[in-house]
Amino acid sequence: MGGYCGYLATMAGLAAGADAAYIFEEKFNIRDLETNVQHLLEKMKTTVKRGLILRNENCNSNYTTDFIFNLYSEEGKGVFDCRKNVLGHMQQGGTPTPFDRTFATKMGAKSVLWLTEKLKECYRHDFEHRIPKTEWWLKIRPIMKILAKYDIKLDTSEHTNMEHVVNKTGSLRK
Repeated sequence: MGGYCGYLATMAGLAAGADAAYIFEEKFNIRDLETNVQHLLEKMKTTVKRGLILRNENCNSNYTTDFIFNLYSEEGKGVFDCRKNVLGHMQQGGTPTPFDRTFATKMGAKSVLWLTEKLKECYRHDFEHRIPKTEWWLKIRPIMKILAKYDIKLDTSEHTNMEHVVNKTGSLRK
C-alpha cells in the first residue's frame, strides 16, 4: 500500500524491524536485491532466525512482489523459508452493514467536497504522483538498516533545527 509514497513502508519497516523496505523514492537494482539477500543469509547464521522484507506497491514495475518472493525463496533454500502476504488484501475488513454503507456515502461526499475546495486553493501542476516537495521521513530510512545490523556508514553531519522544543517557561531553547 502507499502508491508512489514510501512513507507507509518505511514506518512499518522501522516499527517491525524490517531488513529491507523497497520504495518508489529510492531506486534499486538487482545488485541491491542481492546485497539484501546476502544480508539475510548472514543474519540467519546468528541467533536471530527471522527476517522481514517490505515492498511498496509502486516501487518498481519489474521487481514485482512475486519476483522478490521467488528470488528470496530460491536464494534462501536450506537456510530460510519465505512467505508472501499482500497486506492491502488482509486489512480490507468484513461485510459492511447498511449503516456502514450510508455513513461511508455521507463521509465520502463530504470528503470530496473538502478536497475539491483545498485543491482549488492550492493547485499545483506537479501533482502526477502526489509526492510532497520535501519528504522529511526519507532521512530516517538509514535507521532501518542500522537496526537490521547492516554494516553501513551513517552521515551525521546534518544539523537539525530544535526550535520546536520549548521549555516549561515558554521560551525557545537553542
